[in-house]
Amino acid sequence: MIRALLLAIGQLSDPGSRRVVWIGVLSAAAAFALLATGVWWALFHTALTGYEWVDYVIDLLGGLAVLVLAWLLFPATVGTVSSFFLDEVVEAVERRHYPQLPPPRQTGVVEELGTALRFLVVVLLVNIAALPLYFLLPGLNLLIFYTVNGYLLGREYFEMVAVRRLGRKEAAYLRRSRPLKPFSAGVAIAFLSTIPFVNLLVPVIASAFMVHVYHSMVGHSLAGQPTAGPSLAGRSRP
Repeated sequence: MIRALLLAIGQLSDPGSRRVVWIGVLSAAAAFALLATGVWWALFHTALTGYEWVDYVIDLLGGLAVLVLAWLLFPATVGTVSSFFLDEVVEAVERRHYPQLPPPRQTGVVEELGTALRFLVVVLLVNIAALPLYFLLPGLNLLIFYTVNGYLLGREYFEMVAVRRLGRKEAAYLRRSRPLKPFSAGVAIAFLSTIPFVNLLVPVIASAFMVHVYHSMVGHSLAGQPTAGPSLAGRSRP
């Protein structure tokens, strides 16, 4: 598992991987810049109460709220934008470390869009539902955070990678039959997501990391090493 993570971090040297990182960061920055400009214009050009000092306080608090919201949601926005390009990262990892494999099955634009939106919705909804637990159970909130997000991130990243070579049902079955590796990888991804600035690299690192996790589960070895034996789960579909 540690070796897989180190290989994933090393994947950042690939120009395609760095491209995905920059697309996510710059797109998220542009989106929040437009949002902040729009909110600033609305606040400072609208007299909400007619009392100058009250309007000033509202404008100030509104501006601070936008900054805090941008800080909290920026990594999630980067991940959402990057998710549309993570297939490029997966392909680059397989070309570099698993060149012996046949081409993966083709996925359509609708399926890729559905995967990205499903990832965003699931993560947001479960984290919103878990918010009361974070505050009501001090001391256990970190355990809850890493357990919930480790499961979610492990599931979504694993199935994103596995579905390229299996059907969605087969990918889900493989994950459920051997849940420890995807979950452990998900916890590691969740931990990296809490580190400022590192979290901007998480979509690329997590995708590359999960490629190695998936191939280790189906018996595919790295290039230059003996294979672990044939596996029906690893064969691509036409």
